[in-house]
Amino acid sequence: MELDSLYQEVILDHYKHPLHKGLSAEKTVQVHHVNPSCGDEITLNLLLEGDVVRDVTWDGVGCSISQASCSIMSDLVHGKSVDHALTILESFSELMSSKGSITGDEEILEDGVALAGVSKFPARVKCALLGWMAFKDAALQGRNEEKK
Repeated sequence: MELDSLYQEVILDHYKHPLHKGLSAEKTVQVHHVNPSCGDEITLNLLLEGDVVRDVTWDGVGCSISQASCSIMSDLVHGKSVDHALTILESFSELMSSKGSITGDEEILEDGVALAGVSKFPARVKCALLGWMAFKDAALQGRNEEKK
C-alpha cells in the first residue's frame, strides 16, 4: 500500500469515526469558528484543569479534511499541558505552511502527518487548520479564565 493511500485511509477513518465529537456540557470556554471560504464550522468546548487540557470536545460540519483534522487535533492535545498542546499546534501549522516541502514529525503529530498533502493546496489549508485555530483561541481564552 502506498503512503498516500494509507494517509487517505487515516483521514477517512477520522472523518467517519471522529474522536471527541459531541459537545460536553462541562467546559472552561466554548468557541465557534467558521471558514468563510467554504462554510466549514466548528464549535469547540475546552475544559482546563489548571494548565492541563482535561477535555476537548467539538461538533461541526464541513469537509472530510476539516472534520478529520479536528478529530486528530482533539486526540493529540487531550491530557497535555496547554504549552505542550500549543507546541503541537505550532508543528502542525508549520506543516500546513510548508507547501509540501516537509512531511511532519510523526513523533509529535501522530495521525496529523496524514494531512501533509493538504499543504500543497492553499485553498484546503484553512480547512485543515480550522479546528486547530479554534483550539488555540479556546486555550488562550481558557488561560485567562483560569487566572481570574
